Amino acid sequence: MFTLNQPQIIQHCQNSLQFKAHFRWIIFHPVFTGLIQALGTVKALGGDRFEIGVMSHGAAQIMHDLELGDSVAVDGVCLTVETLLEQGFIATASPETLSRTTLGKAVERSELVNIETSLRVGSKIGGHFVTGHVDSIGALEKSIQTAKAWEMWFTYDKANEDTWWTNIAPCLVSKGSIAVNGISLTVADCDAQGNWFKVSVIPVTYDETNLVYLKPGSWVNLEGDILGKYVQKFVSYQGKPKTESITSEFLAEHGYL
Repeated sequence: MFTLNQPQIIQHCQNSLQFKAHFRWIIFHPVFTGLIQALGTVKALGGDRFEIGVMSHGAAQIMHDLELGDSVAVDGVCLTVETLLEQGFIATASPETLSRTTLGKAVERSELVNIETSLRVGSKIGGHFVTGHVDSIGALEKSIQTAKAWEMWFTYDKANEDTWWTNIAPCLVSKGSIAVNGISLTVADCDAQGNWFKVSVIPVTYDETNLVYLKPGSWVNLEGDILGKYVQKFVSYQGKPKTESITSEFLAEHGYL
């Protein structure tokens, strides 16, 4: 049995309310699970507009209920459907998306892209929460086929080193989650400094995503686990607690009394 003093109670309440707010963000914003539904192509239409084509093999799953305004992850990049096509859609990418991801970099990325529609209420979460907001570009270092899987090593590319160290390295935890080109994968190993990480990919995931087309040096979009980011923020946060709004009525309203 232990007791908390008033400052500890206040801090606990604030952290809990912050977590509830972030959880509500996850629920009410488009999210993905990292389970790829189809492969597709990207055609630049000039400027910031792109035509996303869906390959025949997965077209029915993607297109049967796709509507204007829907969110679709293209190689892990969340895009909004602006124009529906017979077997694809047109979307616009923001300047931040173009600078942070491989979307507009046809030379460095895979020719085919991974496609996943956003999570529906009641759908199974087979991977982990993927927001579609890419943290950094990484590069395939090497891949080795074993008896039961493909082991793939990823590291930073010099052109994207800053975002790697700021956004990816702190989130690398052995057996943690990471999205590679929108694919939910488990970190099998990584070094303590976050210079690299390794994933072990089962054959079905390797064969049915664009991982099969990657070569050493190929660029990939990386997104760290959103829950890990919030934990990191809570642990490192040094802001001054705002105690003026914490009252008995406030605590009772939020279930603490």
